[in-house]
Amino acid sequence: MSGTPPRRALGIDLGDRRIGLALREDSAAPRGLPTMMRLATAAADSERLRTIAAEGRVTELVVGLPLHSDGSVGTQATATLRWASEVASALQLPITFVDERYSSQRAEESLGRAARGSNGGAPGPARREARRAAVDREAARLILEDALNPALLIDPTTLAVHVRESAT
Repeated sequence: MSGTPPRRALGIDLGDRRIGLALREDSAAPRGLPTMMRLATAAADSERLRTIAAEGRVTELVVGLPLHSDGSVGTQATATLRWASEVASALQLPITFVDERYSSQRAEESLGRAARGSNGGAPGPARREARRAAVDREAARLILEDALNPALLIDPTTLAVHVRESAT
């Protein structure tokens, strides 16, 4: 074996309120990490992610890019590109973008049906929040799996014109 350190990727499923996280070493199966709540700014999120990245000896970030079903860039993808670029710069880590269309739906399917409440009815707020966190974590894990498929990788420079246009 060469002296090359292992590649350790932090998978990120960015949502409006939560950030799903997963970790993968080289091409091993990724494992979910605790989901974190989003803070007010990307800079604040970066500080929390800095600790996670250091503890996991992360060498790269892999971020799911939520394109529209037709592959076009919308408001959410533009916001994700900006957030991820700021975080990657703050952490001084390379970033890879992965087409994450339908990752949350795939995560829901992977986890199976949500548990019912203790009375057999709808789950309470705590169970609903725990389920949402589990879906975000599973989506981040799937994003890391998808990053091994070159067809799903996205070169952000091909999207730059769209980002500039929507920034005005």
